[in-house]
Amino acid sequence: MIKPGIALLLLLFSVQLNAQRDTSVLVDKYPFTLSEVIVRNNFDYKTLLSTIKEDTSFYKAFRNLRVLGFSSYNDIQMLDKKGAVKASLFSKTKQHREDGCRTMEVLEEKTSGDFYDRKGEYNYMTPELYAGLFFTKGKVCGENNIVKGRNLNTSDKKGMEKHKEQLKMLFFNPGKKIPGIPFIGDKLDLYDESAHKLYDYRLDMEEYKGGLCYVFSIMPKENKERSDRVVVDQMTTWFDMKTLEVLGRNYSLSYKAGVYDFDVSMEVEMTRFNGLIVPKTLRYKGNWDVIFKKRERAIFTATLFDFTK
Repeated sequence: MIKPGIALLLLLFSVQLNAQRDTSVLVDKYPFTLSEVIVRNNFDYKTLLSTIKEDTSFYKAFRNLRVLGFSSYNDIQMLDKKGAVKASLFSKTKQHREDGCRTMEVLEEKTSGDFYDRKGEYNYMTPELYAGLFFTKGKVCGENNIVKGRNLNTSDKKGMEKHKEQLKMLFFNPGKKIPGIPFIGDKLDLYDESAHKLYDYRLDMEEYKGGLCYVFSIMPKENKERSDRVVVDQMTTWFDMKTLEVLGRNYSLSYKAGVYDFDVSMEVEMTRFNGLIVPKTLRYKGNWDVIFKKRERAIFTATLFDFTK
């Protein structure tokens, strides 16, 4: 009987040996590419691809932060045209969760440049987007981490607040159609009929952070000139083979037209706490402009740890 460790090594060897042999299949009339190892091991690729298409675990990982306590190192740097740091923040924060409410404690903080304005508010939109994900202002109660039936909606917001919410959806939950964004809102759905004419989709297996995972990649088609409908430059997602939850995702987005002009890249690594998938590390590099605001160039890293229930 082959031991589990040896079986894993054999499977990894098979992955590497057959990496160049791909098979094209149709799923719901749309083309997908399967690696040889997916085909040879008789994986139910139709169910896999359907589950991946409907995935909510990436979004839920961030929602889980609303119902947990955690500590975070926050490193945000605003850059000038030449790439030099003109304003920055480095802090350590701790989110407390008690009696259905969350609050945040700033344990240490260092800033430079004009990171804050005279009123102590953020002088840039990038930190505001960051704060919306990882910071808590005051005391927030009555939240949950349910994502089923929760639709992306900005109808309750107006003006710049609406733009902020749209950007947060765009940058931190890519691949979903976002309502209300002029020119590009309908170009963000990576699984509709028009998207399949622009992108290639590939399912494979590979080692990720010490374990074997499904890896699903989306890339613009190489044999076509870049269309003004292409927003996603690349997206690679690693899925747990048992639960099909997202364990990591790297992606880059770019577009230039009308209200929005952006070029951003993101690396997100997840971890598991108390049965929940949560963000562990998030690295961002972005250069973007939204109408009525100055162009912002920034890099940031969020490192989350010491999760508590």
